[in-house]
Amino acid sequence: MDVSQYLEIFIDETKEHLENLNNQLLILEKEPENKDTIDEIFRAAHSLKGMAGTMGYKRMQRLTHDMENVFMEVREGRMKVNPNLVDIVFQCLDALEEYLSCIMETSDEGTNENEPIIARLKDVLVKEGNKTNEPAEAKQGQKETEKEKTENAGYHDVVLTDFERHAANEAVKMGMRYYGVTVKIEESCILKSARAFLVFKNIEPLGEVIRSEPSAQDIEDEKFENEFSLFIISRDSLEKILEAVGNISEIKSVEGEELPAPEYTEEAKTTEAVVENIEKPVQEVVKEEPVVAAKKPVAPTTGTGQTPAQHQQSSGKPVVNRSVRVDIEKLDVLMNLVSELITAKNGIVSVSESEKSETAQSIREQVEYLESITTNLHESVMKVRMVPIESVVSRFPRMIRDLSKKLNKKMELYMSGEDTELDRTVIDEIGDPLMHILRNSADHGLESAEIRKERGKPEVGSIFLDAYQDGNNVVIEVRDDGNGIDIEQVRRKALEKGTITPEQANNMDDKAFLDLLFRPSFSTSEKVTEVSGRGVGLDVVKTKIEGLGGDIEVKTELTVGTTFVIRLPLTLAIIQALMVILGDEKYAIPLNTIQTIEDISVGDIKYIRGKEVISFRENVIPLIRLSDVLDIEQTEKVENLIVVIIQKGDKKAGLVVDELIGQQEIVIKTLGKYLNNNKLLSGATILGDGEVALILDVNTLL
Repeated sequence: MDVSQYLEIFIDETKEHLENLNNQLLILEKEPENKDTIDEIFRAAHSLKGMAGTMGYKRMQRLTHDMENVFMEVREGRMKVNPNLVDIVFQCLDALEEYLSCIMETSDEGTNENEPIIARLKDVLVKEGNKTNEPAEAKQGQKETEKEKTENAGYHDVVLTDFERHAANEAVKMGMRYYGVTVKIEESCILKSARAFLVFKNIEPLGEVIRSEPSAQDIEDEKFENEFSLFIISRDSLEKILEAVGNISEIKSVEGEELPAPEYTEEAKTTEAVVENIEKPVQEVVKEEPVVAAKKPVAPTTGTGQTPAQHQQSSGKPVVNRSVRVDIEKLDVLMNLVSELITAKNGIVSVSESEKSETAQSIREQVEYLESITTNLHESVMKVRMVPIESVVSRFPRMIRDLSKKLNKKMELYMSGEDTELDRTVIDEIGDPLMHILRNSADHGLESAEIRKERGKPEVGSIFLDAYQDGNNVVIEVRDDGNGIDIEQVRRKALEKGTITPEQANNMDDKAFLDLLFRPSFSTSEKVTEVSGRGVGLDVVKTKIEGLGGDIEVKTELTVGTTFVIRLPLTLAIIQALMVILGDEKYAIPLNTIQTIEDISVGDIKYIRGKEVISFRENVIPLIRLSDVLDIEQTEKVENLIVVIIQKGDKKAGLVVDELIGQQEIVIKTLGKYLNNNKLLSGATILGDGEVALILDVNTLL
C-alpha cells in the first residue's frame, strides 16, 4: 500500500515519541519504580512499533517490538529496572534516531539491522525476565480474560442485513473465512478518522470488509466514539489480520474471532442485483462471485469537508488540539507579503505627510487605519513563527547524562524558561552553539569529584540553562558552579601564541582577556579530548550568534563558576528602528539596542587615553562619532551633539548623529554579496519614499 502521503506525519510523530522516550528514560534512571514512567515508555514503544509497521519499516518495527517486550516484563513486575537496562534502551533510542535520519534523507530506513543491540535486549529478557516461569493459573486466567473480552466485543451486537449474510455465506462456501473484529482507538487520539482509514488500508490486501458498524460514512465523519466493528471475509488467518490492525499507532486494542457462516432468507438472493455501491467486488479475492464491500473512509478529512477538530467542536465535544504543522517556507512567503505591505504603507505615509489639504487629512486617517491593520497582521504572523525553545533544549538532559558517564563526573542540568519563544529561523540555528557551550561547561567548567570535595562543594556539579524574554530580545544564560576561567592562564596562553603583545596585555582588563576566548583556534585546554578543547568552538559560536543579530558575553569567577550570556532578537524579519541622518544619508538603528537619546554639549566631552568619553548617569561611556566610523564628510561644527545611547549587556556607548527622523517599523533586507565584508551593517531597508537606508549593527561598535 502507498503510505508516502503519511511520511511527514510519521517523521514528526516519531520525533515527538523519541523526545518523550529520552525524557522518560532520564526520569526512570532516577526513579526505577516509577510506574507512570514505565507505562509511558511502554506506550511510546508500542506506538513507534505500530507506526513503523504501518509505514513498512521492518527493522525499526523489530527493534521497537523488542523494546516493547522488555517493558511489558517490567510493567508486569517480572523484571526490575537497573542501570544496565537503561543504558541498553538509550542505545536503542540512538539506533532509532539513526533510522529516522535515514528516513528523512532517503525515505528509507537503511540496512543497519542493529543486531548487537537486539541481542542485548533479548539477553536481558532471558536473564532477568520471567516469561517461562509464569504460573499455569496466571496463563489460564489470561485465557479466560481474553475469552471474556471476545464475548464482549462490539460485533456481537450488530445485526447484519440479509444481503450481507448472503455475501458472507457464499464466501465461506468458497473456502474463505468469516471474521468479526472490534477495534478500539486510544482516547487521546486526535484524528480518529485517519486511524480508521489506516485500519481499512491494512486490511485491504488481506480480505474484504463487508460491513462496518458504525457505517463507513459515519467513521469518515468521525461520528463514533473510540471503537468500531468490522465483518471481514479473507483467506488469511485471524492472527494476521489482528496483527495488521494492531501495528497501527494509537490503536488501543483489537479483538476478533472466526464466525460461523450466517443464515439468510431466500429473499436475500434477489438482492444481488442491488450492488451499485460496491467499491471493490470481493471477486478480486474469491475470483468467482462478487460480494458487497463496505465503503472505506477517506483520510484524513471528514465527509463534510471539515477537519476532525471542527467536527468535534460542532458536535459539542471538547477540542483537544487546535495546532497545525505549517511548512516554514510557507510562513516565509507570508512574511515577505507582510513586509511588502509595510513598505507600501510607509510609502503612503511619506506621500500624505507632504500634502497639506483636506484630502491629505483623509489620507492620513486612512493611513492610520492601514497602519493599525499592518501592525496587527505583523504581530499575528510573528506569533505563528514563534516556537518555544523547548524544541531545542529538550535534547540536552540526555547529552549531559552521557557526558557524565564519558567524563566520569557527576553532574546535573537544571533548565528554566523552556516555554520562552523565538522565531523559528533563530531556533533552527541556536541548537549547536548552545550544545557547544554546555559541553564546555561539562568538560572544562566542572571540576572532578575530588577537587570539588576539597573546595567544600557538592560532589554533583550543577549546570544551569535559563531562558527569558527581555524587551525585544531573548536572553539565554548557561552557567556552572565549576572552576571558573583562570584569567592569568588566558593571558599566558595569549602571549605564548602571539595573539597579543606584552604591551597590549598590560593595557587589557579582565573583560578583554575573556573576549580572547572567542578568537579562532584559541583554547586554554592542556589536552585535546573528544568532548572539547580543540580550539574550534567558541569562535564559531560567536560567529553564529552574531549572524543571528545577537551577541554573547562571558562572566567568570575563579573557583566559583562561569556564565555565558546570549542575547538574541525575537525575530530577524521586521523590527522597530530609530531613523537617523548622517551627512546626506539615512541610517537605521535597531530600537531594542537604544537606551535613551541625549543632547550633549561639546564642552562636556572628556578624554581618556586619547579617546572621547562622556559622563552618563554616573557612568563614563565612550563616544563614537559615526561620521568617522562610516567615513562621512562633516562640513559644519556644532556646539551641541545629538547622542544616541546604545547598550549591549553591560557595555554602553554614545553614537553621535546629525539629525533624528523618528521611530519607524522597517523590513530588513539582506545585503547579499555586495557588502558582506562590512560588519558595521546588518542589512538595509526600503523607505516609504523609495530610498534605501542601511541598518547599523551596534554589536560591532561596542
